[in-house]
Amino acid sequence: MRAWIAFAALVWAGWLAPMSVAGAADMPVHTLTFKADGTFEPARLEVQAGRFKIVLVNESTEAVEFESLPLRKEKVLGPGVTSFVVLSLSRPGEYPFFDDFHPQVKGTLVVLPKP
Repeated sequence: MRAWIAFAALVWAGWLAPMSVAGAADMPVHTLTFKADGTFEPARLEVQAGRFKIVLVNESTEAVEFESLPLRKEKVLGPGVTSFVVLSLSRPGEYPFFDDFHPQVKGTLVVLPKP
């Protein structure tokens, strides 16, 4: 019985893997950098509505935290760490974000309508 469950899990994972790779390949990727001087680059990040990835790069020597209350997303990065968040937004608008460890550092995610 256990062997059958393990086999079924492998088949299921093998079936899903190509879909996740294909979906990731089609996803737009944007980069947001936490600079050593305590700023974001860019401070205003424009994206098309839909599903996309934001690569978060911490170039500072301190821990930082990407946080957005309206997006309900947060991600902590240690010094020199790179990570990412994936968002799916269909509603155009402006969504503020900030560094929770340095609240004076703020930025805006601008979601543009699909063409």
